Amino acid sequence: MLKEKKQLKISTLNHTWVLDFDGTLVEHNGYKTGTDKFLPGAKEFLQSIPKDDFVLIMTAREKEAREKTIRFLAENNIRYNEILFGMPMGERILINDNKPSGLRCAYAIALNRNQGLENLDIVIDEKL
Repeated sequence: MLKEKKQLKISTLNHTWVLDFDGTLVEHNGYKTGTDKFLPGAKEFLQSIPKDDFVLIMTAREKEAREKTIRFLAENNIRYNEILFGMPMGERILINDNKPSGLRCAYAIALNRNQGLENLDIVIDEKL
């Protein structure tokens, strides 16, 4: 079954990426039964984020999984600025204002669990 491609157009400004970990970037709860495994397109997506952007990873993983998770990210050369453990399992709500120029400053992309990011296309639009 072919998944629908989603395109997100963003400005040339620096960005803040707020990313869930299990089920979004890696196989959900894979670390509990073995080792973490990136979902399709997730590693490439993470490595494509510009170095001047801020990357915040959030996970409901218990704090005891911190060392194993950080080691996995380091072994795969994944850059991030912060990682938060023990986050609530409920909805993640982002509230932000839009710029007076009309630039939209908040997006939410809700993926099906373990779908991966291979069908998400990020486009830098110089007109925004």
